[in-house]
Order: sequence, then structure tokens, then C-alpha cells
Amino acid sequence: MPSMVNSANKNEAQRPPSMDNIPRLPPLSCAQTYSENPYEINLSFRNVDILALQEQRRRNQGYRSTFQTYAEWEKNYSLMSGSESSESDSEDSDDKKDNALRDQIQRTTQLVFVEKEGKGMVPKLKDPINLFPKELGPQQAARWPAEIQVIEKRIKHIPYVPSEPEPFYKNTGSERTPMVHGEDRGGRLIFMYEPRSTFFVRSRVGGIPAGPEQCNISVNRAADDATLVFESRFESGNLAKAVQVADFEYELWLRYDLYTSKHTQWFYYSVSNTRPNQQYRFTIVNFMKPDSLYNYGMKPLQYSEKDALKKIGWRRYGSNIKYYRNNTKYETSKGEKPFYSLTWTTEFNHKHDTVYFAHCFPYTYTDLQDYLLDLQNDPIKSKICKQRVLCRTLAGNLVYLLTITSPSTNPEDIKHKKAVVLTARVHPGESNSSWMMKGFLDYLTSNTADSKLLRDTFIFKIVPMLNPDGVIVGNYRCSLAGRDLNRNYKTVLKDAYPTVWHTKQMIRRLLQEREIVAYCDLHGHSRRHNVFIYGCENRHMPDKRLRERIFPCMLNKNSPDKFAFDSCKFKVQKSKEGTGRIVMWNMGILNSYTMEATFCGSTMGKKKGYHFSTRDFEEMGVDFCDTLLDYCDPDTTKCANVLCDLEENLRQEIRIKLVQKGVNPDTVDLNDDLSAYEFESSDCGSDSSDSDGPPVHLQFQTTRVPKKKKKLRSRKERDKVKDSSKDSSKKGDKEKEKLLEDSKLTKPLSGHQAAHAKQEKLIQNDNAQVRYMQGSPKRPKSLDERVSSETRDLRGSAHGPKENGDDHQQKRPRKLLETAKCDAEDTQAIANTYLESLTEAYIRKGIIQKQHEQAPAHLRYSGTVGKPPPAQGAMPISFEGLCPHHEQAFAAQLMAQQLQNMTGDGRVVLAVDVYSRTPGVSDSSSAE
Repeated sequence: MPSMVNSANKNEAQRPPSMDNIPRLPPLSCAQTYSENPYEINLSFRNVDILALQEQRRRNQGYRSTFQTYAEWEKNYSLMSGSESSESDSEDSDDKKDNALRDQIQRTTQLVFVEKEGKGMVPKLKDPINLFPKELGPQQAARWPAEIQVIEKRIKHIPYVPSEPEPFYKNTGSERTPMVHGEDRGGRLIFMYEPRSTFFVRSRVGGIPAGPEQCNISVNRAADDATLVFESRFESGNLAKAVQVADFEYELWLRYDLYTSKHTQWFYYSVSNTRPNQQYRFTIVNFMKPDSLYNYGMKPLQYSEKDALKKIGWRRYGSNIKYYRNNTKYETSKGEKPFYSLTWTTEFNHKHDTVYFAHCFPYTYTDLQDYLLDLQNDPIKSKICKQRVLCRTLAGNLVYLLTITSPSTNPEDIKHKKAVVLTARVHPGESNSSWMMKGFLDYLTSNTADSKLLRDTFIFKIVPMLNPDGVIVGNYRCSLAGRDLNRNYKTVLKDAYPTVWHTKQMIRRLLQEREIVAYCDLHGHSRRHNVFIYGCENRHMPDKRLRERIFPCMLNKNSPDKFAFDSCKFKVQKSKEGTGRIVMWNMGILNSYTMEATFCGSTMGKKKGYHFSTRDFEEMGVDFCDTLLDYCDPDTTKCANVLCDLEENLRQEIRIKLVQKGVNPDTVDLNDDLSAYEFESSDCGSDSSDSDGPPVHLQFQTTRVPKKKKKLRSRKERDKVKDSSKDSSKKGDKEKEKLLEDSKLTKPLSGHQAAHAKQEKLIQNDNAQVRYMQGSPKRPKSLDERVSSETRDLRGSAHGPKENGDDHQQKRPRKLLETAKCDAEDTQAIANTYLESLTEAYIRKGIIQKQHEQAPAHLRYSGTVGKPPPAQGAMPISFEGLCPHHEQAFAAQLMAQQLQNMTGDGRVVLAVDVYSRTPGVSDSSSAE
């Protein structure tokens, strides 16, 4: 960071003439300038009296800041650290002016008066103040995790576009595939920096308070040591270890995403102490993806500081490029998986040069802040682009929200406007998305006729960087929570995932105000060429069928050399339900997209076989804006024609698929709803699509149950509690005594009562089995059960056939009393059937003899043997209404009595019921 201490004379000499009237601030000491608190952000612009500068700007409207860079601002407006006696009087006078100006400004309230035509002075709420100053100063400095080492040098690259497109690398088939040597096989460790923290705790500007340590070897320049010196401890840098396995051959290990054990794709590091005209080999040995664009022509990026002096920036360099599986493995929850290596050779043009290597064109958080500062310093763009802070990240970095539209004082002009939402950089290693966003913002804030029409038609809500923390530390996919933000849009953990939570809430509020035409999240893709889109199909809405494909199809027509409509996918997968695309689609946004841009280049049109440059990525943002105008054209002819073409292309595709499956297409009516046909494959997204669980820092939090504080009671309350406890104890003793007395008065059950109780208990148990054990396996029926079922069938047939509704009612679970009654009836039927069978057997064998009654008996068996028949109208003895216990006892007594009354010839005389007879008339055929 540049020095904050400048002399007063030098500062006075470099002050512009138009700044003479700006009051100076009192000097600060070094102790005031650099705080020892690691949570403070020690930036000089925070000490500037912003109110005084704003007041001066209102007085002098013609003055505009010409200091665009941080160095010029710091040079001209840095604070003085000491005071000199010669300037004490002038400083006192400046302090008085400053205090007077502050007092004057502080009189302003939230209610101000503005003049309106015909109404005079009308009260109005004051406009909200910007959340950060927009003139004469840089934005907030990047905040790092407090345990990360950061070098003081700021890395700044010049913008550059090659004069000629850079072609793909063509494989020769003779590329080497060196295996991993490491330190165990003779390698020499020359660089090692890998933070070992388990989860994020706190952050500060500049990283670790102690400053960076020595992580690389010391080179003996006097002995002409040609060992390269590696470094990656700068913004967005990523390199964990470097091992020298030969004089000019190096093995490199990338650092995992912080607080995780995976995601190694993004690399960005520097080497120094180079030698010209010498071939170097670099091999990155811990990639995890099984395939890469490096096998299909992609070259690494290379940047030389000495070439930058000649206005040459990032270039595609490298030969003998190969991506392959190596001889090392890593552990996962599903077992071991292999690592993959990327190897290439390159040459340097200068001696003792510093050269940078990167996976894609870097775009850091500081680059974004510089770009936003330029927008704010522009007098025209600052009116059409309003910057606000959406939220802060876990580390405290600002997430910016831009609102771009044509300024208007009439609220009616804003009501009819529709909205468009764009986000980018949710995955920090996909820097190409930031370049597309930059092209989009450049075009949207320009003064062309189309850009003005866009601002008049839409309100653009833009979040240019969703994951600043990951961008700063050099992650590829995750935030400091150790999780993929693009799988957590459904989260309710506001503190763990603040950026996606606030983005979703912002979109939800925007939907309540106006219609959102399109939502697009910009990404990069590591295994496909060209630019393409992932959308959400509307299969279950016939009126909106295929309409989500109209915008991508138009984008393909506007950018035929870069955008590939055939690579677009519109299938909604369950594994991707936490992505921004699907969550916003579920909220009601029809055109909800994820636009993926390759890290490599194009395979179509004039760009075929060439790498994309930063200009190509920016042009994709311009093409997106042009497509918006075509899509929202009041003349719907374009959309109708595109929809017809899409339906016809889909029919052709269905015909081809049917032929491949052996089905005649003529037998299928393709004029009906085509949503039933599903031939589209998955979107082939990242292999890390599944969420890993809760944030890492929450997994290590101990579960502390807060102790409940005892409520302090007054003496009167304590006495009441004691009295109530005594009363309750006395009451409990009385209840116990009463129970004991009742138990003493209770008489023991007799044998007959005990038998009744036992019988009722058996009935309840049987009913419980019927009610709660209906799903138990069936067992063979006993003889008694079969007889009981036959008796029920006979009883049911006597009443005739029943309706289906009655059958359905019979299947319902019976109540306890109903079940007990039916079981008693079944027991009685079983006893009667058994006695009937026994009597018939005795009659057939001649043991007993039938005797007719003159009066009809009430039941088949009566105890009137050897006695005159009962008088007519008398009530005979019967089994009806008796419990099973009484039936068994009575049957046994009856058999014993009749055995005693046996005749001399060994036969028993019984009074047998005749089923059909006239009372008082005997039946002669009944005697034997």
C-alpha cells in the first residue's frame, strides 16, 4: 500500500487551483492512522471529511475529479502525519471553518422543502445518502481471512487484445505424460504455502497481522542459480506447493478451496528468476476432473511484466500439452479416486523476468472496485447507474448492487418498466463471467441509441460479483463457508450465505413491484467449447411450451460464431434444484437462465479453432443486450417465427428418435402436445452438483444449552410456595389413606366371579388381536373356528344377500362390545351344534330314545325328563342369554341327570324338540 505520509509543502504544491477553497483536515498521528485492531480497515479515505467535500462540490459544479487511479488520489489527497509549528495558525483557522461548515450541514433534517409549480414549497423526504462515497477516493479494501498470508505488492495487469486470434493447440500424439515424483523420489521442495485452518473465524485487511513469511527458497544470484521463484500469495492467487524434479522441470500442487478438501481447477501464480531460450516444463498434478478442455486444444495463459512495458498482455502459450491420469489417488467417502495431471512446456523471452500463469484471464475484486469507481466518477454514467451495497459477505467485503435505467422525475415513467436481473461470479474461479459482465455494463452505460432504448424500456438490477470472498482468496468454486453458493439459493441461513439470500430477497421484492422479463446468471465451463445456456422447460404448461427457448434461439442468431444453441439444455434436474436458475424459475420467472462461457474458444463460424479473448467475452454481453431488444420488440413477429421454427425442429428431432427406436413416425400424431416426448439429456453440469451439507463453520460449533436463570422471588412468594406444597402433601396423604381403606373393604372374588373375570379377559384379548394384529400372517383354522364360520354364513344367508355397502360396513373394525357379543353367540352355537351331533349319534346307535312332547319346547333341549310337560304358556328352561361359562355348566349337569335316568335296557329317554308340528299333537313316526 502506498505510503500515507507526505510532506505538507509537497501536498500544497501539487494541489489543483480549483481546490484552494477546500478546508484541510487536522493532522493525524501515526498511532491514529494505523490501528492495532485487526478488525479495522485502515484506509485513508475514511478519515476524509466527506461532508466538507460534498459541500464544496455543490458550490463548484464545474469541477470534476480528474484523479482516476488510487495512486493519484493518494498522492494528492493523503493525510499528513505530523504538524509543523509554522502552520499551526493556518490549521487553527481551517479547523474553525470546518466546524462552522459541519454545524451548518448538521442542521439539515430528514424533511426538506422543494418548490413545485403552482404549489410553492412542498415538504419531501430527503434522498438517502449513498452507502459509500462516490467521489475522490477508492472503495473499501479487500478483507482476507485473518490467518492468510498476503504480500504487499498489488498485482495489476494491462488490458490487451491480440492483433491476431490465437489458434488451438493441435495434439501430435507424442506428448509426454510424466508421473508424480514428489519429495519422496528425489524432488526438491522450493515453495510451500497451504493454510491449515479448519473453518473461517475472522477477517482483516491485509490478512495475517504478522505479515507474510518466507515460503520459497532463497536464490543465490551471485552463483547464477537458475531455480525459479514461485509466488501465489496475492489476490486471486492459487498455488500450494512447487517441487523441482529436474533443472527446468517442476511439479505443482494447487491449493484446495479454503476449508474444503476438493475443487482444484483454478490456478494463478507467478515465477521469477527466468532464463531466456530455455524450455521449462510445468506439471500440475492434483486435478480432480476426469476430462478437460486442455485435451481439446486449450492453452494456458501467460503474462510477462517486461512484455507489458511493450503493451503486450496475456497471451496463450505452451506446447506438448497433455491432460491425463497420474499415479496418485485421494480418499473420498465413496472410496479412492485418481488425480489427474496437466503438463506443458514453455519458453521465456527475458532474463530475470516475472511471469504469471493463469487458467483464465484474471478479474479480481479490486478490478471490479476500480471499474465501479470509474463509473461513479463519470458525470453522465453516474446518473444512469446507481450503486448500492446489497450486503456484506462473511469476511465483511461489500457486495454491490447496480440499478441501471434512464433517470426520470415522473414516477409514472418507472411503473410501466419491466425488469431484467443479471448476476455473475458466484463461482470465483470462473473469471470469464466477469468479462462478459463488463461488456454488458459497458454497452448498457454507453450513449448509443440501442443502449438508451434499453434503459428507457427496462430497469436492470445487476450483482456483478456474488462471491467476493472466494475471488479474493483464489477459490475455484466455494465461499468461505466451504460450500457452493450456487447450490444454496433455497437456504434460510442468512448469516452463512448472505449474498444468495439477499439476492433472492431482492428479486422477490422486485417481483412484487413489476414483471421480470429475464434472469441470467453468468458462469464459465471447463469441459465444453462455445457459449450456451441452461434453461428451465415448461412441460406442464401448454400455453408456455417452448417459450423458454425463444431467447436462446435469438441469441444464437445474433452471435453465430460464439453461441451454440445445440448445446443448450432445458431439463430441470432434482440435483440442481438449489441453483439460482431453478429457484428463480420456481418464483415465477419464465426466462430463468444460466449462461455458460467456455474457458477455451469456439468451434463455429469464423471463430472456429481459435481461443476467446477478453474482447470476445465482452462481445457476448453486447449480444445479450441486442437479443433483449429483439425479444421485447412490440412487433411479436420475430418471436412467433422463432417459435414456429422451434416446433418444427422439435418434430424433426422426434421423428429421428422414433426411427432409431424402430417406430414408424407416420403412425404418431406430432401436431398434439409435444411435451410428452423427452429426448433431452441432462445438462452435464459440474460433478460437484450435490450440496455438501451445512456450512463448515457450523459443523464445529459446540452445542451449548443455555442454563435457565432462576427467577428471584420475594419473601411473600416463597411463603406461598411453601404453604401450597404443605397443602398438596396433606391432600396426597388423605388420598392414599382412602385408597387403602377401599382396598380393605373390597371382598375377594368367588370362583364364579373369577371365572367371569377370566372369560371377559379372554374376550378382550381376542378382540385386541382382531383390532391390532390384522397384518399378522394367517394360521390354519381349527375345527371350532371352521364350525363358527359356517354358523355365521348360515346366519347371514337367512337374512338374504346384502348390498356392497353393507359388505363394506362389515369390513370395518368392530368395537369392543360388538366383538364380545359376537364371540358369545359363536360360543353358544358351537355348544348347541356339539350336543346335537352327540344326540344324533346316540339315537343312531340306539343308546337313547326320542320322546314327543305335547307342548312345543322353547329350545331344542329342556330339563323336563321324567316329568310332565310344562303347562302351556309356562317359560321353559333355555340357554338363551346365558354366558358361555353357564352354558358349559348347565350342559354338563343335564348330561349327568339323563345318564342317571337311563332305562333298564340301557336307553335314555329325552324330550326331543320336533321342528315342525302342531302344538298338542304327537308324531307317531318319531318313536322307535
